Amino acid sequence: MSYKIPTGFPENFLWGGATAANQLEGGYNEGGKGLSTSDMMTAGTHTVPRRITTELLPTENYPSHEAIDFYHRYAEDIALFGEMGFKVFRLSIAWSRIFPNGDDTEPSEEGLKFYDNVFAELKKQGIEPLVTISHYEAPFALAQKYNGWSDRRVIDFYVKYCETLFNRYKGVVKYWLTFNEINILTMPFGTFLAGAMLPEGGMELTNPNSSSDQARFQALHHQFVASAKAVKLGHSIDPDFKIGCMIAYMCAYPLTSNPDDVLLAQQKDNIGNFLCGDVQVRGEYPGFAKRYFAEKGVELEIAEGDEQTLLEGTVDFYTFSYYSSVCVSADPEQEKIGGNMSMGLKNPYLKASAWEWQIDPQGLRWVLNNVYNRYRLPMMVVENGLGAVDEVQADGSIHDDYRIEYLREHIKEMKEAIIDGVDLIGYTPWGCIDLVSAGTGEMKKRYGFIHVDKDNEGKGTLDRSRKDSFHWYKKVISSNGEALE
Repeated sequence: MSYKIPTGFPENFLWGGATAANQLEGGYNEGGKGLSTSDMMTAGTHTVPRRITTELLPTENYPSHEAIDFYHRYAEDIALFGEMGFKVFRLSIAWSRIFPNGDDTEPSEEGLKFYDNVFAELKKQGIEPLVTISHYEAPFALAQKYNGWSDRRVIDFYVKYCETLFNRYKGVVKYWLTFNEINILTMPFGTFLAGAMLPEGGMELTNPNSSSDQARFQALHHQFVASAKAVKLGHSIDPDFKIGCMIAYMCAYPLTSNPDDVLLAQQKDNIGNFLCGDVQVRGEYPGFAKRYFAEKGVELEIAEGDEQTLLEGTVDFYTFSYYSSVCVSADPEQEKIGGNMSMGLKNPYLKASAWEWQIDPQGLRWVLNNVYNRYRLPMMVVENGLGAVDEVQADGSIHDDYRIEYLREHIKEMKEAIIDGVDLIGYTPWGCIDLVSAGTGEMKKRYGFIHVDKDNEGKGTLDRSRKDSFHWYKKVISSNGEALE
């Protein structure tokens, strides 16, 4: 018997790019917008962590306040996306632009009209929106009044926010993601960034003692319930909605063939990646999570009806971010290296970026197969890219061949995964236009095909210009992933 296998990307593959409101929009105090958690985060660097302030301090630089001013320049930016040939654009809606305090009785019409205009520009360019409902941004008032997602009442505020969006944009937006990188709440780093909870031990964003396991996993449970309720609600409002999850896939290999290392890698995969995937895709907590909670002394408060809600509110497709991989070992003496919001061990077979993120295109193929073989749902890679320092030449050109090489090799591995049988339907590289780094607050760490004239201190004209990668990616899209050189 002969098998027919794919030879490349499907004809309707969704090529595009990804951004987030808090790193892109600016206009932090315009259009009726309330302060968000990201508006309270200072600038940082690779070595100096971002800090959280409970009030705005005139001596601090808050990068999200202006970001790259998409709020005023969205038409120009979307026209550039259209020029590249985007089929899809991943953006997030700023919750505090719709409900300034999170628990408001009525939404802000001015905020909704802003996104009306954004979606109209996307439609003009023939670009499908992919909307993240909550992307590292919540009304700061929810952090102050309720300590964010630690309070079960925030579920209802979120669902009301979703209901507003679903009704407003029915027939306009088809693809939705409930929470960005929801699994970041499994780590202390996610306490404020993803959970909108004020840190318990110091106001540094990366403070390893920012919350207890109990607090974070309880907040995560509330987000699971909120996501499931949103999925059910969305399908009732428009059966054509496709609502997905979004996981920061943290790819960890065993450093050696020592069974202790192999088992540790599996455990990291389970808790870091599959706990959230299993709840959102399968609708229930897996056995390994229950054991983990018991060993950590975590006792979740699960309200009557929550388990049924999780079963009924499973997602339609699975999306994830992938930037790099690390190794893990039971040996505590091994050399550590950075990664996407995590630390792991150095892989002797890989090169690393200037920010110590190890470059591993084949890891993307491994992840795609690993996830698809578990869930059998359509998949999208909704973040992937290389953060690097770009040098502007005297004539204004930017020769970012290092970015092209990174993306080329990852696209090749996506194609291999499709031939393997993975149902991959879209690819939106991160920061298709230069924007503020979530982890460090820098502009210096650039991902985009489009350069934005702004530096770490917030100085610059904000003028946009095309990098070499802009023209390269345009050819990739027009050839449906065949013209990669």
